[in-house]
Amino acid sequence: MTFKEQISQGIPSKIPVKKDYPKNANRAPKRKDILSIEEKQLAIRNALRYFSKEWHQELATEFANELKEYGRIYMYRFKPDYEIYARPVSEYPAKSSQAAAIMLMIQNNLNPAVAQHPEELITYGGNGAVFQNWAQYLLVMHYLATMTDEQTLHLYSGHPMGLFPSSKNAPRVIVTNGMMIPNYSKPDDWEKFNALGVTQYGQMTAGSFMYIGPQGIVHGTTITVMNAFRKVLKKGENPAGKIFLTAGLGGMSGAQPKAGNIAGCITIAAEVNSKAATKRHEQGWVDELIDTMDELIIRVKKAQEKNEVVSIAFIGNVVEIWERFDEENIFIHLGSDQTSLHIPWTGGYYPIDISYEESNRLIREEPAVFKEKVQETLRRHATAINKHTAKGTYFFDYGNAFLLESSRAGADVMAENGIDFKYPSYVQDILGPMCFDYGFGPFRWVCASGKSEDLDATDEIAATVLQEIMENSPEEIQLQMQDNITWIQDAKKNKMVVGSQARILYADAEGRSKIAEAFNNAIAKGKIGPVVLGRDHHDVSGTDSPYRETSNIYDGSKFTADMAIHNVIGDSFRGATWVSIHNGGGVGWGEVMNGGFGMLLDGTKEAEERLKSMLFYDVNNGIARRSWARNNEAIFAIKREMERSPNLKVTLPNLVNDELLNNLF
Repeated sequence: MTFKEQISQGIPSKIPVKKDYPKNANRAPKRKDILSIEEKQLAIRNALRYFSKEWHQELATEFANELKEYGRIYMYRFKPDYEIYARPVSEYPAKSSQAAAIMLMIQNNLNPAVAQHPEELITYGGNGAVFQNWAQYLLVMHYLATMTDEQTLHLYSGHPMGLFPSSKNAPRVIVTNGMMIPNYSKPDDWEKFNALGVTQYGQMTAGSFMYIGPQGIVHGTTITVMNAFRKVLKKGENPAGKIFLTAGLGGMSGAQPKAGNIAGCITIAAEVNSKAATKRHEQGWVDELIDTMDELIIRVKKAQEKNEVVSIAFIGNVVEIWERFDEENIFIHLGSDQTSLHIPWTGGYYPIDISYEESNRLIREEPAVFKEKVQETLRRHATAINKHTAKGTYFFDYGNAFLLESSRAGADVMAENGIDFKYPSYVQDILGPMCFDYGFGPFRWVCASGKSEDLDATDEIAATVLQEIMENSPEEIQLQMQDNITWIQDAKKNKMVVGSQARILYADAEGRSKIAEAFNNAIAKGKIGPVVLGRDHHDVSGTDSPYRETSNIYDGSKFTADMAIHNVIGDSFRGATWVSIHNGGGVGWGEVMNGGFGMLLDGTKEAEERLKSMLFYDVNNGIARRSWARNNEAIFAIKREMERSPNLKVTLPNLVNDELLNNLF
């Protein structure tokens, strides 16, 4: 069968031959054995409903073994034999060009060069899934291949509920992931209901089909690290020879070394999984691999002496570095962490003084012991960080729930008031006031032709548009504009592409709309092929996350999720090609609500109308909420937008004199 025929058929008519698990694959962590016998039977029953009854006897035993071995039913037998990667959009079988673009994005998320655990359909974060199993993938691709522009595919946590009649103006796909009743949204609830096959953790862009490899987080980390150094360095100093110490080289965290190189510092990223560290080194995302502490000490001191710009992957536990650097009196300018602490008990964070292999055994066989060891390490980790911050190190939480889980472990991370953390989130100190409140966030696009020359052309278009906007931009956003002009001009040189021909930059509503309109005009003139627009969920408006995206909201509403819900609903009827809303993502299941979108530009007038309407709302929804929270930068931004857009009428806050409140209670 041809590729198009395999895509179109969905579940095959003949049962495929059983596959052996690839020996060298990077496996997802083994999940908890959390189901009762009755629930395990229900999980098998749930899995078998995808297949003809004559297959049930053979598959039941196989799926039971998968559940026992991996804690989940992934249906390895049904993984297709063709290579999975983002092909040019014209190579997909489709009646709808929008549906073909979505197939391209799905396959990019599952490309082994992009995905962290592709055999388990996990893109990044240890559990950020595109689908729960391979049957869902096959069915979704079948539906996309056969649907028209007057149908919408509805996905319930990876499961294709079906194609429903809609209209050309409706989204082609609606995605939800992990939408739990609130009282059933704790970590063990995910373990249980995911094992049953009824929900999944979509992370952010994994289950939204909008992941573009580490490039997305490279940009955000670069902006963060550059501005963190601006906070701590004296005027005239540059980051060369200064240390940025962090942990994690898996999915999203794998971007940190390259971001450090672009920011111009010494980056040290610890990683306990040697496969992950080696993969990043082979991809060119980290300069050097070191696996002994003595060698690391020598190399870092040399880099400091010579004011080098270099990235180093240390294969080992980051706590060891914090402690040893204290003993050696090596000064750390910036410190953070990007381990997957949203899943601390299932492989997101590993304890010190226990091997990687033994830790994985404990996760499966002695989870209580593993949890105890993790919390011991978190307390030790925090103690070591505190010693460095006392010497002047600037430590920031990078939104991975490090401070949250450390506090739950009893670590010394709380402020004197016992409510706040002693260290800020990077959103509180950097991205919130400097970017999100002004409407700047991670706008991204993918050249659906698959041609590198199309990406070059879009880079040039975006840079030109930003330079034109900057000429009349107010002083308040000049730095953001220049940082992103520099980024896009250097993007090709920095070799950002992994998987699809994609790019990202931070832009506000004006920048996004004008760049997208320029793309659409270029498509209409035949200069480039179709373009898929999207963004990270880590943005101005898409995500309600009290310990990350909305951590600089101080009116008490940071624990609400109205903004994310309004965002996905508002985008859906303003022209998005697909929309998504997820429980979880970044900081963990039950800790955040986040939404995203995708939009196909095809050069038509209709696409121009959709992009202007949807991109405007997608950003300004968040600025409006942030201004109501009394964030000065957001008040400035929304007032400026209302002056430019007469149809925009936003409720503004009346500010209260603090002295009025002092003696009321």
